[in-house]
Amino acid sequence: MDQILDTLKTFLESTGIFRMADMGNVLDTLKVIAMIAIAGVLVYLAIAKQFEPLLLLPIAIGMLLGNLPGTEMFHMNLFIGDSVPTVLENVRVAMVEEGVHTGNWIAIETDKEDNVTNMIPVLEEMKSDLAAQGMEVQSEIRTELTTDELVNILTEYKDQMVAHAERNGTDLSFSEKDLEISIQSLLVNKGGLNMQDVAHYGGLLDLLYLGVKLGIYPCLIFIGIGAMTDFAPLIANPKSLLLGASAQLGVFVAFAGAIFLGFNAMEAAAIGIIGGADGPTAIYVTTKLAPHLLGSIAIAAYSYMALVPIIQPPIMKALTTKKERSVVMEQLRPVSKLEKIMFPVIVVIIIAIFLPDAAPLVGMLMLGNLFKESGVVERLSKTAQNELMNIITIFLGTTVGATASGQNFLTLDTIKIIVLGLLAFCMGTAFGVLFGKIMYKATGGKVNPLIGSAGVSAVPMAARVSQKVGQAENPGNFLLMHAMGPNVAGVIGSAVAAGVLLNVVG
Repeated sequence: MDQILDTLKTFLESTGIFRMADMGNVLDTLKVIAMIAIAGVLVYLAIAKQFEPLLLLPIAIGMLLGNLPGTEMFHMNLFIGDSVPTVLENVRVAMVEEGVHTGNWIAIETDKEDNVTNMIPVLEEMKSDLAAQGMEVQSEIRTELTTDELVNILTEYKDQMVAHAERNGTDLSFSEKDLEISIQSLLVNKGGLNMQDVAHYGGLLDLLYLGVKLGIYPCLIFIGIGAMTDFAPLIANPKSLLLGASAQLGVFVAFAGAIFLGFNAMEAAAIGIIGGADGPTAIYVTTKLAPHLLGSIAIAAYSYMALVPIIQPPIMKALTTKKERSVVMEQLRPVSKLEKIMFPVIVVIIIAIFLPDAAPLVGMLMLGNLFKESGVVERLSKTAQNELMNIITIFLGTTVGATASGQNFLTLDTIKIIVLGLLAFCMGTAFGVLFGKIMYKATGGKVNPLIGSAGVSAVPMAARVSQKVGQAENPGNFLLMHAMGPNVAGVIGSAVAAGVLLNVVG
């Protein structure tokens, strides 16, 4: 009977409900509940409102899986590491759960700078507290400690507590696996990604997240975008490049705003790129510069992409007159097949020479377009547009959603990021329209300023919005192909802006 009860107890303690109730911190429990609710809202928006469902739905499910207690599918600290004070706090929690008296020393010491040597008094207190419970630690605590030595000391502390729990017939509520991952994550801060730890400790989403961390998924997404996009409007009207470039000014305005609000240069660069309305580029830059902000930035970027039809029209109408919105543009010249083939090759060469940091994104974009325009690899073109795009979208969305844990998403910084992202997107739209007005004046009224709003890289949504707003003023006006030029330029422009930011602050 006792064995049956013990088995039942073990089962109940392994459930997510028990782990949620046993977090020891009401705030942490509320954060988990809040993130589950947010995931539900995103599912609703994706299905009922069809707001960017292809990405919003995987992101929502990834968020759900990443926040449900006990799933053990994703561990962000395998990729960005924990600070020394955070790891020491995790060890302290495990000590308390094992019945070790720790006093209040940790609350004082964790306020110190994240420095290994600064934490020596804490380590000595920990060692003394463990010894009081009969757990003799052999590791020597030297005056100067390396990160590797700190990891070895904390690992011995952990092993002593696990052995003590086994002798007493108890289980640490704090997962031994989670504690080990936290300790090992100190080495991530020191030397970057540890593939061995990911393979050993990682869950399903950890393994899939490697494609995000290594910058693989965004580049593969760009292959699909290139294969689905017609560059002919841009080739026929090269002036569209100026509209795409002007729309990227919003990125740098948001960058300055983020610096003003207290973000460091790398965080500000990752936030600013939201203004390009380019989800893959935002993810690519964020994983390079500020991975701890990935969840907030990715969700903000894709949210604003989904809201393009709502956000852009009021800005477009406010900055233009009825006469300007009614301008009918001349039909674009035909573009030869040779031009379509040479364009991606030339663009890659130019970008790689002058801005090599942007080469991976632009290179894959142009590769996809070359598949489309060459006419000799139809199977590859269709695969890039469909199967490859769909598979990578699932992997990218789900893993990015998993990064949005309650601990790093429900913060004041997230609110700042959402506000700055909206500012960046609105400013990008406004700068595009304003430069469109300049071109309207310079060409004697031959350019409709509305196409400037398509300079953000939300393809083809932004171009369709230009078409819709223009037709509302003049039903006979067809701006879609004209707007596709700035739209394609915006895709290239956001990648270039990303390259500039990576080169300057990376």
